[in-house]
Amino acid sequence: MKTVYSADHSLRNAKTELYGGQLVTPFECPERMEYVLKRVGETGLGEVIPPGKFGMKHILRIHDPGFVEFLEHCWEEWQEVGYEGEAIPTIIPARGMQQRIPEHIEGRLGYYSLAMETSISAGTWEAALASAHVALTAQNMVRDGLSSSFALCRSPGHHAAADMFGGYCFFNNAAICAQAFLDQGADRIAILDVDFHHGNGSQTIFYDRQDVMYLSLHGDPRHAFPHFLGYGDERGEGPGEGFNYNYPMPPGTSYPVWAEALDDACAKIAHYAPDALVVSLGVDTYERDPISFFKLRSEDFTDYGNRLAKLGLPTLFIMEGGYAVEEIGINTVNVLAGFEGV
Repeated sequence: MKTVYSADHSLRNAKTELYGGQLVTPFECPERMEYVLKRVGETGLGEVIPPGKFGMKHILRIHDPGFVEFLEHCWEEWQEVGYEGEAIPTIIPARGMQQRIPEHIEGRLGYYSLAMETSISAGTWEAALASAHVALTAQNMVRDGLSSSFALCRSPGHHAAADMFGGYCFFNNAAICAQAFLDQGADRIAILDVDFHHGNGSQTIFYDRQDVMYLSLHGDPRHAFPHFLGYGDERGEGPGEGFNYNYPMPPGTSYPVWAEALDDACAKIAHYAPDALVVSLGVDTYERDPISFFKLRSEDFTDYGNRLAKLGLPTLFIMEGGYAVEEIGINTVNVLAGFEGV
């Protein structure tokens, strides 16, 4: 399996995250990618190649132009105002407030955020753009006939909505690639999200559409971020009704329970018969991940990679979460090796 990777991810090296009432070093850090890349090499998974350049066309098929412009210039404007720390939202348009876009960067930062933990810092725009190009390069490889590919993306993407960032995500790489497949002639695409956290952005983007089926296995939002989306009764709306499936699971969920949900999701994907499968590959379901509560072990990732392979679909893996940094490489490559039958 070929891996697409860009060292530009390291241009984003934020120093602050709001967590538990404190400003802490972000769990989403550059070292994550280095552990995965090292493991890819150690196991001989396959060739590692750099991304191509795609401009903004595919990104703008998913993301609002005003939001994209905000991301591009946020850090520069934040500094021009005279703020010395990293850009963290302090006010959002909550219930009962106007949904107008302010001129001041503090207001726009809040308008375009979905959560307040993720800071914008130097290099964020460049890293997010490179991440989208990594994903699109891997997507093109599958479109052109490869049975599978792995986009080693950072920043992750599945929390990013059409016009909101948060949860460490800025551009929704999975959504961008799903739309690219469709624009290039596919009729149906499935997105399977196995990250511990619900991909609220991916769900929202395709919620009223039937050409993309979204399925997510995740921590019950009553107990886990993003809290306000990801419940089992969210099934889509309008033409998209019946094409959205959520599998929220409680604290302490073990692999047999999780795998049962995966098998059900795979059966739905098989019935849908998509032209390609996009896997939002988060490995924060691991038992020692610091910000999750599932109990998957490293060997379980190999097993579910094998289960995904049985679908027999052209498959694009896109890196999402996973914050047990020293084990992220092992767990990620276990999924890919299991899929490849290595």
